[in-house]
Amino acid sequence: MVEFELFVDAVYLRSTGSSTKGLYLGVNRCRLDGHQDVAASSWFKLREITFEECLVQMFFIHTFAVMGSSVLLTMAFDRYVAICHPLRYSSILTNSMIAKMGLFVIMRGILLVFPLPLLVRRLPFCGNHIIQQTYCEHMAVAKLSCGDFRINSVYGLIVTLLMVGFDIICLTVSYTMIIMTVLRLPNREARYKVRNTCAAHVGVILVFFIPALFSFISKRFEASLDPSVQILISSLYLIIPPMFNPIIYGINTKEIRQKVSKLIQQ
Repeated sequence: MVEFELFVDAVYLRSTGSSTKGLYLGVNRCRLDGHQDVAASSWFKLREITFEECLVQMFFIHTFAVMGSSVLLTMAFDRYVAICHPLRYSSILTNSMIAKMGLFVIMRGILLVFPLPLLVRRLPFCGNHIIQQTYCEHMAVAKLSCGDFRINSVYGLIVTLLMVGFDIICLTVSYTMIIMTVLRLPNREARYKVRNTCAAHVGVILVFFIPALFSFISKRFEASLDPSVQILISSLYLIIPPMFNPIIYGINTKEIRQKVSKLIQQ
């Protein structure tokens, strides 16, 4: 039986064999700065998760991360068409095109991430190890293996480059063309409206990719970082984007700003 136990800053792997059939991830008392990090442990009093459940969690966490990046990419394309080719907007972004974009978002996330849990499942686990994460992150689990996980490392790097690197390049090109178009607009009010329309999306992009880049860099230089810092950065990568997205879009919505102003004045 192989068992994970989660304590103050880490997950400990206790092994009595090399089989992963009985691999468990405990979620007991993991804290950062005095706060409970694993919500399930405090809300639902869960204490362990099987190896198979850990792989499922790994798949969904990484899939939704890739899908989130893909959504930002499709939104940038929408902004580009609306601003650079406004007269052709309806003919380009048809219902069929929108459905294809949605399918692209879903399939890209599934196809890129699906090999990750399979690569982890093939690895042997033995000895005592520590997961420096508060969730089943791909490389954190792979590094517990007593086997060769170089394929996991290479493929994980490829997925990161395809998600972060490729998407940042596409977003940069898209907004460079948008900015060039905005600067050519003769009407100052029109330029203001366009900037206001794109501001929320740019804010969401920064909120998504800045924690992602910090998380990626922290994994590359983990030897020089304190384990608690690594855990904090990885946790913020999952927490910050969904927490700030409604705030960013809400501030950009006139009706919400008016309601908030009235509440503050009261």
